[in-house]
Amino acid sequence: MKRHFPGLHAEAARTNDFLEGIKREVERHLTGQETEPWEILYFKMYKSQLAVIEQALETASLTLSGQKARGYYLEMICVDFLAGATLGETDSTPFLSSVYCLLEFLPKPKRIELAERLKETA
Repeated sequence: MKRHFPGLHAEAARTNDFLEGIKREVERHLTGQETEPWEILYFKMYKSQLAVIEQALETASLTLSGQKARGYYLEMICVDFLAGATLGETDSTPFLSSVYCLLEFLPKPKRIELAERLKETA
């Protein structure tokens, strides 16, 4: 006979979150860098698609300084796509999210200059 223990799933989730937090703190202590939770993604790709994907990742790497992980470049490719794909929509949230990600690449003086120009046009 199976027993049902209410809250057991919630307790397991809390324990998993706690352990993930400990892993992040240990990694931060060892590397000196902040980390965030991560996932490994698997995609089925056809060999005919690999050249295009590799070219896009390489182009993003060259464009964005080449010092980040491939997952970061994939994120930036997606940000760029979403920015273009959502231009005609009434909900500007995805577009603004994309713009915020891209603004990270501007040096602080250029961000300030952009903010001033936006104030003038608002």
